[in-house]
Amino acid sequence: MVLCDAPRPRNANATRQAILEAARERFCAESYDDVGMRDVARDVGVDAALISRYFGSKEDLFVAVMDSCKNGRDLMGGSREDFGERLAREIVYGDMTPCDPEDGGAKIRGLLILLRSIGSTKAMDVVQRTSNSRFFEPLTQWIGGEDAPVRARLAAGLIMGMAIGRELSDGYASLDEPQKASLTKRMAIALQGLIDG
Repeated sequence: MVLCDAPRPRNANATRQAILEAARERFCAESYDDVGMRDVARDVGVDAALISRYFGSKEDLFVAVMDSCKNGRDLMGGSREDFGERLAREIVYGDMTPCDPEDGGAKIRGLLILLRSIGSTKAMDVVQRTSNSRFFEPLTQWIGGEDAPVRARLAAGLIMGMAIGRELSDGYASLDEPQKASLTKRMAIALQGLIDG
C-alpha cells in the first residue's frame, strides 16, 4: 500500500490574519506606493494571488489594514477624566514605530500608516472616504455637546500634529526627562480641555 503525502489543508482564517499583519507592518514602515502585493506575499510565504483572493486589490488590502487598526472608538477607551493624560503619554513616551497591537502606540498606529502614505493620491482617497466613520464621528459622539464637531477636529489636529512632530524628529529623544514630563503635562491639559469643553 502506497501512502501519498497529501497537501496539508490551509487554515484560511490564520492565513488571512497573517496577510493582514504582514501588510500592516509594511504599511507602517513604507508608503502606500512602495508596498507591493508580492512583498506582502513573500513576508507571509504565500502566493500573491492568494492575497488578491482574500482581499481583492491593494486598495482593498489597505482599507482592511486601516480597519484593523485602532480607530476613534479605541481612543476613547478608559476613563474620560484622564483622556488627555493617557493620550499625551502615549504620544510622548509610546513607541509608535512597531505596529504590533501589543506594543505601545497601538492607539495611533493607523495614524502612522496615514503619515507614511500621505503623498499617495490613492491612499489619501481611501483615508478621506473613511476618516469620518473611522475617527471623527466616534470622537465627536464621545465628546458630545453643541460644539463637539469643532472640539473633535481641534483634538484630532493636536494629536496628529504631535504624532507628525514625533515622526519627523527623533521621537522626542533629544528632550530630557523633565522636558518630556513638561511636554506630556502641557499636551494633556490641552487635550483634556478640548474634551471637557
